[in-house]
Amino acid sequence: MRRRLIACLLCLPLTALAEATPPGTDPRLDAIGSAPSAARIEADVRTLVGFGTRHTLSDTKSDTRGIGAARRWVYAQFQQISRDCGGCLEVRYVSDTIAGEKRIPNPTEVVSVVAIQRGSSDPNRIVMMSGDIDSRVSDVMNATADAPGANDDASGLAGTLEAARVLTQYKFPGSIAYVGLSGEEQGLFGGKIVAAKARQERWRIEAMLNNDMIGNIAGLNGVTDNHTARVFSEGTRAVETEAEARARRFTGGELDSPSRNLGRYVARMAQHVPNLDVMMVYRLDRFGRGGHHSPFNDAGFPAVRIMETNENYDRQHQDLRTENGRVYGDTLDGVDFGYAAKLTALNAVTLAGLAWAPPAPAQVKIDGAVTADTTLSWSRPTAKQAPQLAGYKLYWRLTTDPQWTHSLYVGDVTTHTLKNVVIDNYYFGMAAVAKDGSESPVVFPGAAGSFGSY
Repeated sequence: MRRRLIACLLCLPLTALAEATPPGTDPRLDAIGSAPSAARIEADVRTLVGFGTRHTLSDTKSDTRGIGAARRWVYAQFQQISRDCGGCLEVRYVSDTIAGEKRIPNPTEVVSVVAIQRGSSDPNRIVMMSGDIDSRVSDVMNATADAPGANDDASGLAGTLEAARVLTQYKFPGSIAYVGLSGEEQGLFGGKIVAAKARQERWRIEAMLNNDMIGNIAGLNGVTDNHTARVFSEGTRAVETEAEARARRFTGGELDSPSRNLGRYVARMAQHVPNLDVMMVYRLDRFGRGGHHSPFNDAGFPAVRIMETNENYDRQHQDLRTENGRVYGDTLDGVDFGYAAKLTALNAVTLAGLAWAPPAPAQVKIDGAVTADTTLSWSRPTAKQAPQLAGYKLYWRLTTDPQWTHSLYVGDVTTHTLKNVVIDNYYFGMAAVAKDGSESPVVFPGAAGSFGSY
């Protein structure tokens, strides 16, 4: 049998053999996974804490205190990073005036900072990392008291700056956006404003990675853990229609929204970060709580939250004080900068893998009811848009498995039939593969799993 197989392979043309062999894994990802600097992250966190408070309603005129000074500093940092890479970043403010809200009653300009590293062949396809600029104390309306926000969320914002320093040393076919969002504590307004701008300007956001608290390793539960991160992702798409929900009832997909498969992608990319494991949490966010990825989900974009595994609630949204020997407040001593560098690296390898990969497959369809075989089909982007495309890989798993367990590289085709793989028994998906081995997220067939169109 083995001799016949070898003889058969030798009879194939070389092109057929090449198409049947998937590309290798890009070694640059391992370098990126070790590149973020704990020292640079610490320096940035200390600077952000030094603004005293970054409350959304705080001083905007001072050069040394308040949200205005903080966001101008973030803008200047991105400009410096751009100068260091020869002008590779487009840096701008994205803002709107909010008024009449419970936490923003008077007209207030909510200003976020966006820096985009444009891709060479698919510049309007964007993968995004964000951290929050603002901070708060116990009273959400107290805009004058010191609110260091060292972990919540100077850690995530410093990580975003550091990821930009690392990734601007490389070039990518797709674009990467590094974002400092404001107004999170007052109602997720920075995310809402930037997501609306993305829709208005037709950004094709393939992934949004929200980093809100990535520096605490000592939980209030008594657990100290510096090697695990959590990734939260929504189940069904927030923008799902009634018709799509009816179809999903019979075809599945409640565990395979684009955000959920983005979460699986993040977990897989942790292999490039030393001593880091990922806990996938099948929930939009922590129980009954929210974060800045939610407005992007609400706008129909794939988005997840990356954060520490064990939280210390005494250090979140607290006045600086000591009561009965118990210390409260989000101060520098609660941040482990080495751990923040690990979670920054997790973001960086994910962004790099996504931006190097071809766009996620579009118009993915599946067929195979009452047959022994399963057929998937999809559309292909133009060669101009995806010059790095090598082909496609099919994935499948048992419906109870959390990660994709089986795969088959099928080459540069637009349909493939899996013989004797029964559609009733598995969930299926597919990814686009680049010549350097980079892969897109896995896309579940139909509207339930769609990342959008080209």
